[in-house]
Amino acid sequence: MCRTVVVTGATSGLGAVTARELARAGAHVVLAVRDTAWGERLAATLTGSVEVRPLDLADLSSVRAFAAGRDRPLDVLVNNAGVMAIPEARTADGFEMRIGTNHLGPFALTNLLLPHLTGRVVTVVDDINSERAYSPWRAYQQSKLANLLFTRELQRRLSESGSPVTAHAVHPGYAATDLQGRSAGTAQRLMLAVTNRLMAQSDAMGALPTLYAATQPLPGNSYTGPDGRGELRGHPGPARRSPHAEERLTGVRFRRV
Repeated sequence: MCRTVVVTGATSGLGAVTARELARAGAHVVLAVRDTAWGERLAATLTGSVEVRPLDLADLSSVRAFAAGRDRPLDVLVNNAGVMAIPEARTADGFEMRIGTNHLGPFALTNLLLPHLTGRVVTVVDDINSERAYSPWRAYQQSKLANLLFTRELQRRLSESGSPVTAHAVHPGYAATDLQGRSAGTAQRLMLAVTNRLMAQSDAMGALPTLYAATQPLPGNSYTGPDGRGELRGHPGPARRSPHAEERLTGVRFRRV
């Protein structure tokens, strides 16, 4: 039977590669995207079964609407969408934009879709609400740490409940994607252009850890990244991780499954 996979942020970069390869392998892929017109253009280029549905992770009402429209089994959820070093901004619900988009939105989405999930959750990891001194890169790093901790706690609860669903985290290493191109400031963009040319791997290589975690037999709470030096480049392999956090901001609690 055809497996159904939801990929968030599937209009470009790692998400587009992930969606393309999963659809080509025979999965039915749901492109969960903020810009549906862009999503439809991408869908028209893909081989296989795909559909486009609106989802803005920076707006919890959009997250709830997306989840409410899902009433069929879902094999894999790929939490790929994210933002990086953009200027200071707030989500529709008042959260700092990076933590809201990169972590709180996916946290709420995963929990709301959990009753329909049958396989696995793959989350791309690449003052928690940044109320004081604002640093775009610090805020981005905190949102990614929160992704790791979410994966660990989700797996603990899934295992405790006897659920067959497993949770996995991945990171792409240093991959050249549109995410970096949207960083704030000319100097930052110039610096990234130089380091991308010297150090980055392609978005196709950067998507391999996500595809690996979505399709290969792995233990719950696995963390996959490139196997090269410093985990910057290479093929999928075990990645190193770091510790601690809590969840109280979205109004969505972990479900008992």
